[in-house]
Amino acid sequence: MQTFSIASIPGDGIGKEVVPLAQDVLQTVSDIHGGFRLSFTSFPWGCDYYLEHGKMMADDGLEQLKSYDALFLGAVGNANLVPDHISLWGLLIKIRREFQQEINVRPAKVMEGIQSPLHHPADFDLVVVRENSEGEYSSIGGRIYQEENELAIQNAVFSKRAVSQAVRYAFQLAKKRKGHVTSATKSNGIVHTMPFWDEVFHEVAKDYPDVRTDSQHIDALAAFFVTDPSRFDVIVASNLFGDILTDIGAAIMGSIGIAPAANVNMNGKYPSMFEPVHGSAPDIVGKGIANPIGQIWTAKLMLDHLGYEEAGTLLLDVIEGVIKNGFITPDVGGTYSSKAVTNEIIARLKKIG
Repeated sequence: MQTFSIASIPGDGIGKEVVPLAQDVLQTVSDIHGGFRLSFTSFPWGCDYYLEHGKMMADDGLEQLKSYDALFLGAVGNANLVPDHISLWGLLIKIRREFQQEINVRPAKVMEGIQSPLHHPADFDLVVVRENSEGEYSSIGGRIYQEENELAIQNAVFSKRAVSQAVRYAFQLAKKRKGHVTSATKSNGIVHTMPFWDEVFHEVAKDYPDVRTDSQHIDALAAFFVTDPSRFDVIVASNLFGDILTDIGAAIMGSIGIAPAANVNMNGKYPSMFEPVHGSAPDIVGKGIANPIGQIWTAKLMLDHLGYEEAGTLLLDVIEGVIKNGFITPDVGGTYSSKAVTNEIIARLKKIG
């Protein structure tokens, strides 16, 4: 039986509450499936660690993590204690960059039982594939001069290798789904990088003649996410555009608390990392009402990545059934605690087993 080693980083705030719950669910899934085991090792890194040690993670933290099969992250940040640029760049983004996690994947779909803010959301089920390593989030640039002459420059960097990789990943994913890829662009306003993006997209598309394609300017695309999300299947986007679209995707589902994400390493040299989209929510820490669905759905993405898509699909089916039957936390209109929702998921998994 195959055993996967998982580095668990609960991080900050509600991450410390929902990560152990999601691990309990994962252990139940592995018991039912019978074909694999998961071995978790927890790391105490985050803002509390920073306050004690002056750093978000150990000096040799990346060295400690690189031998694991996957990383399971909770939440990072507490602006009341540590500035966001320190917490994010000292842990989350550091891992993403150093471990070459160049693809970010975030699904969004209608969950019956959770009220979408859209009046008629139809039955949308989409995935955003985001280039996760460069683009508008390049750290190249700087500031010069002072007072009214001060100048800030931020360079967007797009390489053919990274763009091609993201686009190709989107096409491969679409072949498993509804066979449609939408490219997010803004070539009518950003005159160098976005025409380059369009050219690479159309070049890669030639290798997938059976996949339908279209290209949408990001402003119109964001509007369509609100007015007609069911038209989309897989959307491929640059770092900034993908970041914005995935927050809209979480919003139209009804809560950022249920949205999952995967940071995928494509070359096999380092582990991939799986994290919910939500933050550390310091205002509800300790109340037992944090929504565990985002972390548990993230666990489903990790199972898919490890090669157990059947187990991942089973878990998502159970999640959807629990939500449909009203076992939800207060943030989405329910009355159940984090633990009660998790226990219901585990109980239903055991019945299947």
